[in-house]
Amino acid sequence: MKGLRINIDKTLDFITTNDIRSYEYEMSEHIRDLVEKTGKGSEFTGWLGLPSETERDLLKDIRETVKNCTGKSEIFVVVGIGGSYLGARAVIDALNHHFVSLTQKKSRKHPIVVYAGNNISEDYLSDLISVLDKKDYSMAVISKSGTTTEPAIAFRILKQHIEGKYGKEKAAKRILAITDKEKGALKKLADAEGYKTYVIPDDVGGRYSVFTPVGLVPIAAAGFSISRLIRGARKMQEFLLNEEHLRDNPACLYAATRNVLYRRGKTTEILVTYDPSLQYFAEWWKQLFGESEGKGNKGIFPASVGFTADLHSMGQYIQDGERNIFETVIRVAKPKAEIRVPEAENDLDGLNYMSGKRLSEINEMARIGTQIAHVDGRVPNITISIPAIDEESIGALLYFFEFSCAISGYALGVNPFDQPGVEDYKTNMFALLGKPGFEEKTEEIRKRI
Repeated sequence: MKGLRINIDKTLDFITTNDIRSYEYEMSEHIRDLVEKTGKGSEFTGWLGLPSETERDLLKDIRETVKNCTGKSEIFVVVGIGGSYLGARAVIDALNHHFVSLTQKKSRKHPIVVYAGNNISEDYLSDLISVLDKKDYSMAVISKSGTTTEPAIAFRILKQHIEGKYGKEKAAKRILAITDKEKGALKKLADAEGYKTYVIPDDVGGRYSVFTPVGLVPIAAAGFSISRLIRGARKMQEFLLNEEHLRDNPACLYAATRNVLYRRGKTTEILVTYDPSLQYFAEWWKQLFGESEGKGNKGIFPASVGFTADLHSMGQYIQDGERNIFETVIRVAKPKAEIRVPEAENDLDGLNYMSGKRLSEINEMARIGTQIAHVDGRVPNITISIPAIDEESIGALLYFFEFSCAISGYALGVNPFDQPGVEDYKTNMFALLGKPGFEEKTEEIRKRI
């Protein structure tokens, strides 16, 4: 399709086109499994049609609700963890001014979005509250159950704070709840307190939820176009579902290539970005693939780096370390701004040979030079190019990775929509904290400490 492009040429010193073509029939079957809901975890494939099924009325309602809720708010707090905040943060950080927190208040039309409930750091929450003491704010709490430990703790504390600051009735108008349609602690609380609510669909898991109100509400609060985001995703959805041939379907080509590399011993995939605004996009990507594929003692380990900065740290390992890695590079064709290197009369830094060149041109030469060096160092490279960092391109890229991850997980032989291993640490933590019903486990763990 126009826009997103994938290039696997720099993997072909390590695998063959025949290796990749051998997945042609399998990829078609996996797409059919998704569409016809015959694959593993099919009860959680509601994300597949979200872009085309999202109604304009919902988008309009979200925009109007966010405007009314935030009012004159300088800060909008998003309370959530994992998929309940990473998708929104990936989009907001990508589209935001790099120094949004330092821009003049009078130039901002929308609140700064900050995050809580994604850790249990006492200092983090204390610092946040010290800021909220002095700022006008509103918030969204995102949890299907309302009992997930980290966001539940944060919301309990922030609820007390916002009610103490504005009074219970006014505070209720500043809180949005994104939760289950009918059940759960948060739904019950929202109904009792009169919070405006949005639904997390039953058939959409957290890490695939960015195109539900889970992602759309915070993104709208930050002032970005959720209509354009959905439009980009919808175009990608329509293309991927209608292109059957592996060579012409970038999601299938990506999924097949990474699975072939995995079977050749490349067990770690590093997502590489060349713009710091994509840092949290990489964090979202790591959760998507790590939680979807890491099961049954198999799966590609997802890591990320931000170049060129990390070329001065992780670059040594990538170039000369263990040869079990491959890279997937996100290339952005057109930056938002233009800056050129000026000429210096004395040229003490020796950079006059670059004078007149745009930083984006230098960044691109760094990307190409790094790619050649890493391939020479036996690190295969996949390049995914997008036209720009804007709502449509990011929407398309998000959906591309969701689709790729689902069929890649099927090719790996796992259910890409569950996360059974996530519960293990919770059981131990609950037991150590003395949660009722965990008494036997408490004794067992204390003997091991």
